[in-house]
Amino acid sequence: MGAGEALKPRAVRSVVRTALGAPFGRRAHADLLACAVGLVSGVAAAVVVWASLVPGTAESVARAMVILPLLALALVATGAARGVGAASRRLAVRLLGTRVAEPPPIPSGGRRLDRMRARLGDGVSWRALAYLLAKVPLVMLQTYALLYWVGVANLTYPFWWGLFRNHAPGIRLRPVWFLTPFGVFRVATLPGTFVVAVAGAAMLLAAPWVTRAVTSLDGWLVRGLLGPGRLAERVRSLERTRAHAVEDAAARLRRIERDLHDGAQVQLATLAMKLGQAREKLQHGAEVPYDPDGALELVEAAHRHAKEALVELRVIARGIHPPVLDVGLDPALATLVARSAVPATLAIDVPVRPSQAIETIAYFSAAELVANVAKHSRARHVTVEVAAHNATLRLRVSDDGIGGAEPNAGSGLSGLADRVPAVAGHLPGSSPRGWPTVVTVELPLRT
Repeated sequence: MGAGEALKPRAVRSVVRTALGAPFGRRAHADLLACAVGLVSGVAAAVVVWASLVPGTAESVARAMVILPLLALALVATGAARGVGAASRRLAVRLLGTRVAEPPPIPSGGRRLDRMRARLGDGVSWRALAYLLAKVPLVMLQTYALLYWVGVANLTYPFWWGLFRNHAPGIRLRPVWFLTPFGVFRVATLPGTFVVAVAGAAMLLAAPWVTRAVTSLDGWLVRGLLGPGRLAERVRSLERTRAHAVEDAAARLRRIERDLHDGAQVQLATLAMKLGQAREKLQHGAEVPYDPDGALELVEAAHRHAKEALVELRVIARGIHPPVLDVGLDPALATLVARSAVPATLAIDVPVRPSQAIETIAYFSAAELVANVAKHSRARHVTVEVAAHNATLRLRVSDDGIGGAEPNAGSGLSGLADRVPAVAGHLPGSSPRGWPTVVTVELPLRT
């Protein structure tokens, strides 16, 4: 039986366990609370819009076209819109786990007219209002998602039916209503209550995934509308990647210095000492007795230390820039795969050679990922795939291991997550527990 076949039962058990445990997990409860809180804020925004349109005549529509823009101007001019955006960002962090960078403050200096002009032209405030308006249609989706949790009540129908539906023979009671996301239905018999319970169980199993889809949409709106804006976020991202690149370069220099100091330098110092002792044994009239045989032993030891120092220097040089990488990415990766501790295969299709910096990042990314497979995944095989398409170099490393790799768990992915964006690259990947790990590094062909 192959590794893939052995993983299937374990993968199926993992899927079933995840599906059955999802309604009781912390994430599901956080999504449920986020939907409930979002429903309240969305209803408040909907009430404001609805109250402006009552009674729904042409006159009320004309009135709303005056009231709503004036209300929006007031919220922006007073800074209330920014306050709403800040509160929504805090809720997004606490309930959705969505972190959005704080936007830059509005300039507070200058004349009052200049400050008012800056407030009215503040894109952050207007985007916060757009987020409030987007919450109005989102209310319907949040209400729909909350209906799935009514399945908890539907599960109880068979238990209380015999207690509250007892009656004298010959008396026919009215059917009982029960709620589903697809409408309201009626049940009139005890066997029918078990159908209601089955429907409730299905609703409860689907509830976490429906609410997560809705909260993911809400998180997407938060990231798109309540952040500092694309330009400001891009500047911050470039600043962060530049800082990471500088830190990474400094760490590499410290590592090279440490390796040279503790390895090659010690070997060379020992080499010099052995040669000096051999010279003394070969000199006539020196303080030590003339000893050609002892001098030969010292020369042999010095020769051994010289070879060890050369090996260490080659390892250090390979860590800085592998010589085979000068020939091209294809032979460099072929050499890397051949030296892998886990059996590996390579598939590469790069008709146009990338720039030297991109080749270096791709090589070391592959080396880090293959090393992670050997250290953490318990995999039997690893596949390295490289392809170039539409000015993008895509490196994909997959294995048949146990999964569960996390960027912050010391697996080496955090270093890649810092280095790859430095050249406008991306690092998508998936590593669910019990399933294979697949990590993709996407880089531009030219820097």
